[in-house]
Amino acid sequence: MKQQSRRLLSLDALRGFDMLFIMGFSALVIDVCSLFPGGADCWLAQTMSHAKWHGLTHHDTIFPLFLFIAGVSFPFSYAKQTASGMSRKSIYLKILKRMLILIGLGIVYNGFFKMDFANLRIASVLGRIGLAWGIAAILYINFKPATRAIIAAATLIVYWLTVGYIAAPDVPGGDPLTMQGTIVGYIDRLFMPGRLIYDGGRFDPEGLLSTIPATVSAMLGMFTGEFVRIPEEKISGDRKSLYMAGATAALLAVGLLWSLVFPINKMLWTSSFVLVVGAYSLGMFTLFYYIIDVKGWQKWTLFFRVIGLNSITIYMAQKIISFSNINRFFLGGIVSHVPEAWGEVIYSTGYVAICWLFLYFLYKKDVFLKI
Repeated sequence: MKQQSRRLLSLDALRGFDMLFIMGFSALVIDVCSLFPGGADCWLAQTMSHAKWHGLTHHDTIFPLFLFIAGVSFPFSYAKQTASGMSRKSIYLKILKRMLILIGLGIVYNGFFKMDFANLRIASVLGRIGLAWGIAAILYINFKPATRAIIAAATLIVYWLTVGYIAAPDVPGGDPLTMQGTIVGYIDRLFMPGRLIYDGGRFDPEGLLSTIPATVSAMLGMFTGEFVRIPEEKISGDRKSLYMAGATAALLAVGLLWSLVFPINKMLWTSSFVLVVGAYSLGMFTLFYYIIDVKGWQKWTLFFRVIGLNSITIYMAQKIISFSNINRFFLGGIVSHVPEAWGEVIYSTGYVAICWLFLYFLYKKDVFLKI
């Protein structure tokens, strides 16, 4: 492998792969499956939606993988900042600024400009990314890897003992591992401002307490980025890939064992979920890193990098711009002349294509939303 570039192309490609499912590809998979008898109920179609409570689907991996990737990026950006002479105070302020912007964008995404503040949801996907990444970044700056590993392990253990065994005090006799009885919802009912979106306003999957283990998801990414930054002279890219593959297997094994007593659950962001999806994230990064940055097979990555370089842009744009109306304007005539099931496939394909072309236009104009 050549001298490590300042930017890992694998990260942009993997981020694009991850966001592709948010950009309509999940719906396309479901619609293609629906072309076949019983296809909408097949495993592949079902895994394009979130698990209802305990369990894991592919759709449950999208959010934590994005957070993991944000973690991988930080050791590179931090090294660049320190090399440029940026002060510790300036770096802290930059982290805080990013946290606040992401929290703010999350509130905007939830409908801030509707001005219906009584029903406004404050918790959000972007808000959790901002908080979890920001806390992990501060830990990265202040502690050595061994200390951070202890903090991460302790966090997951304490979270397990708290959420797994302490039920919500306002639900007498409640099961701590149910949506109604979990202390996660109780903490949000006490302290989370704004509307909670599940169980009649009593639970939110992006609430306060479950953000704590999400911080470990970002920390896993930072451990990975820190490892990849080791100079080639000390550890080759091939050997790094091998070590990361081994770490993937170890995380998966521990996570699956832990799930026997603390089920995999995205809404609670359980400790077993952190490790199992951390294994998925590390495994996917290892694959992309080995193919793109180690072996140098990069030409095929453009499709994904166009998405990955403007991931927040497309996430917000889908809420603001009616890509569906654009899609119907151009494809409505064709759809009207084919069977309904095929029409859904055409619409889903067109939606992904229009979103991608929008991002490609920005890419060609060198317009990127950087936070």
